[in-house]
Amino acid sequence: MSAVGAVVIGRNEGIRLQRCLKSLVPQVAHLVYVDSGSQDDSVAFARSLGATVVELGTETPFTAARARNAGFEALMGLAELDFVQFIDGDCTVEPDWIMQGMAAITADPSLGLVTGWRREIHPDNSIYNALCDVEWHRPAGEIKACGGDMLLRAMAFDDAKGFDPTVIAAEDDEFCQRLAAANWKLLRIPRQMTIHDANMLHFSEWWKRAERSGHGFAQVADLHIGYFSAERKRVLVFGGILPLMALIGLLFSTALLFGVITAYGLSYGRTILGLKKQGVEERPLLYQLSGLLSLSKLPNMIGMIRYYWRKHMGRDMRLIEYK
Repeated sequence: MSAVGAVVIGRNEGIRLQRCLKSLVPQVAHLVYVDSGSQDDSVAFARSLGATVVELGTETPFTAARARNAGFEALMGLAELDFVQFIDGDCTVEPDWIMQGMAAITADPSLGLVTGWRREIHPDNSIYNALCDVEWHRPAGEIKACGGDMLLRAMAFDDAKGFDPTVIAAEDDEFCQRLAAANWKLLRIPRQMTIHDANMLHFSEWWKRAERSGHGFAQVADLHIGYFSAERKRVLVFGGILPLMALIGLLFSTALLFGVITAYGLSYGRTILGLKKQGVEERPLLYQLSGLLSLSKLPNMIGMIRYYWRKHMGRDMRLIEYK
C-alpha cells in the first residue's frame, strides 16, 4: 500500500489534539501538525510524538484553509507522498480508517477524495452536541462536497490549487467545487472515519457557530455562483424577510403577524419531518433540534450580512470563533 501522510490543524485543542495525534501515529508514515496561535501545550505535545510542527504567523488572519495549505506544503517537503489525510484537531481517527480509505481511493483512479462518517463523542452532553451528531451523518456514495476530514490524492490537491486561505467557513465546500471542476470524483464510503468532540455546551457557542455558517454560505456563493442557493434562500426568508414582516405586523397588522407565525410553524413542522427521515425519533430531542434548526436562520443571516459588510468595506475575512 502507498505511504500516507497526515495534516492535523488546531488551536488550543488540549486533550482533543492529544487523542487526535495519538490515533494517527500508528496509521501514517508522516505526521504534520499546524498550529494557529495556541496558548496551551499543543505544540510541545505534537513535537513529543515526533510530528513536524508548523506554527502559523500572525501577519495573516488564521483560517483552516491557510493551515491546511501550510500543512500540505510541509508534508510534501518531508517525502514524496501520493496521499494525504486532512484531519481537524478536535477529531480522533478510527483505528482502521486509513486502511479503509486507501482501499477505496486506490481502487478507482478517478477518485480525488474519499471521506467517511464522522460521529460526535458526547452527543448526550448538550443539545448542541446532539445537533452536530445529526449533521455529521450523511448518505454514502458519490458526493459534491464534504467536511474537513478527507483523504486526498496529492495530485488532486495540486490540480485544485489547494484551499482558498481567504475563506473562513465552508472552505471545504469551496475546495470540493474546484476539485470537481478539475474532473476528480469525490466519494463517501459507508465506514466510520472520525470521532468529533464539539464540546459545545452553551447557547452562545452554538449561535456563533451558526453565524459563521452564514458567513460561509455568502462567501462561497460569491466564488461559485449558485452554490448554497437553497441555504441562502431559506436564510433570507426566515432570517430576514419574515422577522421584518413580524415587526411590521406587531406594529400595524395583527393579520400579518399571524401569517408570519403560521409560516414559522409550517417550517418547524417540515424540519421535524426531515429529522424523522434521518432517524431522529426520540422526544423531546426531536422538537429541541427542530427548534434550533429553525432559529439558526437568524444567526445565519447575521453571518451573511457580516460577510457582505466586510467585502464592501474591503476588510480582512477573519475567523468567527465560537469556542
